[in-house]
Amino acid sequence: MRAEELASRWHTHLAVERGVSDHTLSNYDRDLRRYVGWLAAAGVEDLAGGTPRHLGADVAGLRRGAGGARPLAASSAARALVVARGLHRFGVAEGVLPADVAAEVPVASTSEKLPDTLSVEEVAALLEACPTETAAGLRDKALLEALYATGARVSEVLALSVDDVADAAGVIAVTGKGNKQRLVPLGSHAQAAIDAYLVRGRPAMANGKSHALFLNARGGQLSRQSAWNAIKVAARRAGIDKDVSPHTLRHSFATHLLEGGADVRTVQELLGHSSVTTTQIYTHITADSLREVWAGAHPRA
Repeated sequence: MRAEELASRWHTHLAVERGVSDHTLSNYDRDLRRYVGWLAAAGVEDLAGGTPRHLGADVAGLRRGAGGARPLAASSAARALVVARGLHRFGVAEGVLPADVAAEVPVASTSEKLPDTLSVEEVAALLEACPTETAAGLRDKALLEALYATGARVSEVLALSVDDVADAAGVIAVTGKGNKQRLVPLGSHAQAAIDAYLVRGRPAMANGKSHALFLNARGGQLSRQSAWNAIKVAARRAGIDKDVSPHTLRHSFATHLLEGGADVRTVQELLGHSSVTTTQIYTHITADSLREVWAGAHPRA
C-alpha cells in the first residue's frame, strides 16, 4: 500500500476510533507528511518496501538538518520516529504490511527536562494580577483560577460550557484525551471567581450563540492563543520573570499537591494521565525541594 494512503487511513483511525485531539492530530500529520515525503524521495512509494535502515537514516537526517532543513532537537526527532513507528504498527495491525520493520529502530533516550513551576506565592500573585473591574478581567481571573484549581489542560478548560459549572457543587467533569471524562474538584476560590464572571462578566460578552463558559469579545469560545496571552499579561503584572504558560499552572498544580502530601496515584487521576509513569516526573521536583531543605538544615549536609 502506498505510504500516503496508509497515513490517511491511520489519521481517520486516530480521529474517529481513538478520539485523538485536533492539536495532537495536527502534530502527527506534520510528522507523517514529512516522513512520507522523505520515503518518496528515497524511492520508497510502497511502505512495505521500507526497512530499518530507511528509518535510521531518516532520524539521522532530522538531527543533522539534511537538505537544508533546520536540525531538530533529540526530543523532536524522537517524536518523529514515534509517529513513523505508529504508522508501521498500524499497517501491520490492518494486515497491509507483512512486518513491523520500524520496531527494530529504537527511540533514542532524551534528557528529561523538568517542567517549570511557580511557587505557591507566585501563583497567588499571578491570580491576584487580573483586574476585576472589566468583563475581560473577570473572565481572565476565572480562567486562571480554574486552570490552577483543576490542573486541567487549557484545551479541557476552554471546552467547558456554562452547564458544566452551573451546578458543579465543587466538582466538575473534565473531558480529556480520547474523550475520557474525569471528575476534578473546583475549589472555593475558583468557584467564587467563576460565579463573579458569570454574573458580572460573561453577560456583557455573550451574544446568545455560544454555550462555552469562557468567551471572547465577540461572544465566541475563547481561543488557546487568547488564554495564553491572558496568562502572559497577568505574569507581567505580577512581576514574574519566568516563562509562564497554561501548562505552567498544570505543572504547579501537580507539584504543589505532591509537596502537600497527596499521593502520586491521586495526582495521576486528577491530571488525567493514563500511566503513573507520566505523573512521576513531578516526584523528581519534590525530591529536589526536599534535598534543598535538607542541605540547608541538616548539621552534616
